[in-house]
This record gives sequence, C-alpha cells and structure tokens, in this order.
Amino acid sequence: MKKFTKVATLLVLMTGLVVSTGYGQDENGDDEHTKRAQTSMKFLSFSVDARAAALGDAMTGQEEASAVAMFYNPAGMARFEGNVSVAISKAQWIADINYNSAAMMFRPAGGLYGVFGISAMIVDYGELEGTIRSDNDQGFVRIGEFSPSASVIGFGYARALTDRFVVGAHVKYASEDLGSALLRLKVTEYDEKKNKEVVETTVGDIKHSTVAYDFGVIYRTGFKSLTFAMTARNFSKDVIYSDAEEIQEIPLIFRIGVALDLMDFTGMDKNVHSLLLAIDTERPRDYYEQIKVGAEYTLMNTLSLRAGYVTPSDEQGISFGAGVKMFGFGVDYAYTDFGIFDQVHRATVKVAF
Repeated sequence: MKKFTKVATLLVLMTGLVVSTGYGQDENGDDEHTKRAQTSMKFLSFSVDARAAALGDAMTGQEEASAVAMFYNPAGMARFEGNVSVAISKAQWIADINYNSAAMMFRPAGGLYGVFGISAMIVDYGELEGTIRSDNDQGFVRIGEFSPSASVIGFGYARALTDRFVVGAHVKYASEDLGSALLRLKVTEYDEKKNKEVVETTVGDIKHSTVAYDFGVIYRTGFKSLTFAMTARNFSKDVIYSDAEEIQEIPLIFRIGVALDLMDFTGMDKNVHSLLLAIDTERPRDYYEQIKVGAEYTLMNTLSLRAGYVTPSDEQGISFGAGVKMFGFGVDYAYTDFGIFDQVHRATVKVAF
C-alpha cells in the first residue's frame, strides 16, 4: 500500500506541475514572443468522437478500447479484448463545416501481435465565394466560388508491454486544398493618364500535404483504477504551400492525463454504477495551455451521462452528452456550447465484436 500511495502522490505532483506551468504563462498574450493561431492544417486537432467531446476531450488517461483511441491516445487500443471494432462519427461544426470520420481496429491471433488500426477523416467546408480587394464602391470584386477540402488517413498500432504499461503509435498522411488565391502584387509601371500604378498579380493554388505521427503511453499505477498517460500528436516537418512558397507548422500537441473511477472509494458494484473522472493538461503549439476535465456516470455498463469543460477558452463552454451501449453496439451524442458561434453537435456509432 505504501508503494501505491507513493506512486499516486508522484502522479498528482507531476500533473500539478503541468497545470501550474500552464497558468504561469501570460494568459493575456502580452509576451512579445507569444505566437497564437499560426498553424496550418488545424483540422488535425479537431475532436471527432462524440463521447470525447462530451468529456471535454479529456481522453489521454482513458483506456479507450475502441477504434476512436487513434484520434486521442493510440495506446488505448491495446486494451481492446474483441476481434474488430468500428466507429463512424459526424460533427456539425461552426459555419456549416462538416467533419466525417471512420476508424477500425482489429486484434489478430487473440492479441498475440498487438492491435492494428486504420483511420480516416474528411472535412467538408462547402462552397465559398472568393473575393479580391478593389478600389470600387464595394471594396472588393468577386472571383467565383471554390470548394476547399481536407482529409487525413492513418495507420495505428498498440501493444501491451506488461499488464500495467501499454504503448501506441499512429502514422497519418494529411492533405489540404484551399483553392486558388492571389499570391503576389507587383507594381510594373505608373500610368500617368490615369494617375495610378499598374499592378501585376499572380494567382496560384494553395495546397499541401504531409506525414504526421502520434505517440502515446498509458500506465496503470496500481492505486485503485488510477491511470496516468502522455501523448504527443502531430509530429511533422513544416509544410509548404505549393505555389505560395510559404512555410507553416502544423498543430503539435502535448498532453498529460489521469483517469479514475470514483466508485473505487465506495462499496458499490462498479458493474452497476461507475463514475469516471478524467483530467488532461494540454500544451498546444498555437494556443494557451489548457486544462480539460470530464466526468461520466454509467449505469449497468449500458447508459452513460457525460459532461466536460475546457479552460482557458475563447468561446467554447461546457459540453454535455449521452450514450447507450448494448451487445457490442453503441451510439453517442455530444452537445458543446460555443458562445457567439451557437452550438456544435456530434454523433458517433460504434460496433465491436
């Protein structure tokens, strides 16, 4: 027991250190060296799963034995005890942007070789109207409609190294096409009759692709059901927009998370009542350090009610959700308040056998 207590204390101290470091930063962004919102391929950090979104994305420390683990902590796949798991998600995002994702994992030879997975996500931005600044009364001219697109496909693998320690990785190929845009303005001459400069413009395609990597570990501490985990997502080289020749970074994210079933401290049967508490601390490349907290009450391993919160945040408020799971089939729903942007809805269907 003393050993378990020491481990738990160490994990709490480590998590507290990350939290205090996050709040120790200048949250007002006044530091002249602070850079925000300067990454491309932001869709790579989007939360696709309804259950995860309802929990405020506090997923790092959870041994999520479903295919969606690849989008959060691929190490979670290692705890899968079935043969095949499939998850399909749809999210109605801000400005009528739709995210559609699918993931599948399989466990050949009873897990002798680990757990393998494949994932995919497609972003539908709809049709947008292109404009260029002009000196006319409107201040712009229309140049036609365009349909930007983004997608990512991945391959995941996870394995339990011991009964307490699991590891996982997720390799992704991501691409983004933002259509054509005005890239350069060049003054070629001066028209004395019109008393204005003659400007030559260059239009080119704005698209790029890259290979990115996710890594994760989960450790069962031995104290009750407490788990401790770490992930690093979206490791990649800088990307270059094809015609714009502009170098951009993608949203690299580091997370530390813990999860615990609070029913461990009661005499209740956890097959009847479960109350999961999950806490993540996240350090993204393009935003302030965040704390993500989620809670999930589950009745008889069937009906789940969830809530989550993220801080600091510009507009994202509290999240709620619910899920039903029976005979290897599950449906999850999540609602997230986004302030002036209204609300976001997500739905996920999961099948395992």
